Amino acid sequence: MDKKPNILYIMVDQQRYDCIGFSEKYPVLTPNIDRLASEGAWFSNAYTHIPLCCPARQSFLNGRRPEMLGALWNYDLGPKVSTIDIKDYSWPRELKKEGYKTAYLGKWHVHPTYDPTDFGYDEYVSEAEYERYRTEKYPQYKYTDGIKLYEKDDLSTWFGEIDPIPLEDTRTHWLTNKVIDMIRNYSESTNPWHIRLEFSDPHLPCKPNQKFADLYQPETIPEWGNFKDSFENKPYIQRQQLVNWGIEDFTWEDWAPLVARYYAMISQVDDAIGQVLEAVQMMEIQENTIIIFTTDHGDMCGGHRMMDKHFVLYEDVVRVPLIIKWPNKLKNHLNCDHFVYNLLDISPTILEMCRIKPPDIHQGSSLVPIIEGKSPLNWRNEVVATYNGQQFGLYTQRMIRTAEWKYIWNTTDVDELYNLIRDPHELNNVIHVEANQSVVQDLRSRLYSILLEEGDTLVDNHWLKEQLTKGRKL
Repeated sequence: MDKKPNILYIMVDQQRYDCIGFSEKYPVLTPNIDRLASEGAWFSNAYTHIPLCCPARQSFLNGRRPEMLGALWNYDLGPKVSTIDIKDYSWPRELKKEGYKTAYLGKWHVHPTYDPTDFGYDEYVSEAEYERYRTEKYPQYKYTDGIKLYEKDDLSTWFGEIDPIPLEDTRTHWLTNKVIDMIRNYSESTNPWHIRLEFSDPHLPCKPNQKFADLYQPETIPEWGNFKDSFENKPYIQRQQLVNWGIEDFTWEDWAPLVARYYAMISQVDDAIGQVLEAVQMMEIQENTIIIFTTDHGDMCGGHRMMDKHFVLYEDVVRVPLIIKWPNKLKNHLNCDHFVYNLLDISPTILEMCRIKPPDIHQGSSLVPIIEGKSPLNWRNEVVATYNGQQFGLYTQRMIRTAEWKYIWNTTDVDELYNLIRDPHELNNVIHVEANQSVVQDLRSRLYSILLEEGDTLVDNHWLKEQLTKGRKL
């Protein structure tokens, strides 16, 4: 039997779908990621199942939705919460059982005590190692902790700045060099390998190198299509978010410099990824190396005038890029518009690619049949995403998105309904329009069935069940 494929999994943090050049939405330069997409499968309807760092990563490692683990929000911010346990199932262990060499490099944010070596990875290169390297080599260079652009004050740390050190010693490119060395070492072995490369960028605050910052001038950055949101007939928390961040009076002129740095950071990450892709080709291992690129979730970055990703399930944060390049199976570019989960579906996909039968614990579905050009029977017609709260308080949301509609169940506030064909920017909440009530009823019923089937205990109590099944909502 042929040697099992190598798996190079690349994940960035807080990357919008529409800020990849290949999406043809906004003018962000990502030539290397675009080339990867043009050579592989591009999933234009990929969604995160939860737009929050820790639960997304914990869930991906385990193969189940975070609510099944009790991993509801980031463990290091907000009320205490459960997280994945060392005894829980982890799919990388399945690869180790089959002789794979495994390595994890970069952002972890899965457990406060245990690291990747406790969940199936042989080696781990942490971001803490980079911080030590940077401090020792450049003790004179320190971040200003944000640019005080707006006289707002204490939240300026999130607005970003220019990283003054040489590009090769920035976090993105230091990590890239470590990964290339790891790939070279692992490829000298007869064993197949799985290497996971996790970038912390372009998560705010964005601190690009000057080379990439120079690519984008704030006055040339186009305004988001949803920027002028009035929040009419929308949940109170959305307006409160602006106040929490101190950005309620921001104009597009205020936002444009932040968005420019976001663009720049994306281009810097793309440059780093390009170096990894070039190394794989130079080592002549590309034919037996599957490359997967995705993110944990998106970023508001001024969309709907908001910062970060909390208390909303807008497309800005739930729709994400997903690319799979599988040379032995996919000779030509594939543009797939099936609804897929970029994390829940990837773990069973990786196992099947490696000819390992995924155990029943996985709540996603393998994408192998789709990549092979088959039409899977009974493939989902919708995606469901969840949110449970974070640093500004606990707030439960559940979303179901179909080809035309998005319904968001806000358990303690007004629900949301958007017609994504007529209103792609999600500006008009039409939940109370009489003509839409049959749609609302159908989506609530479908959402309830999926949540119940997948073990979401939010619908286990009588009152919340009644909200969905009988529409007991204002």
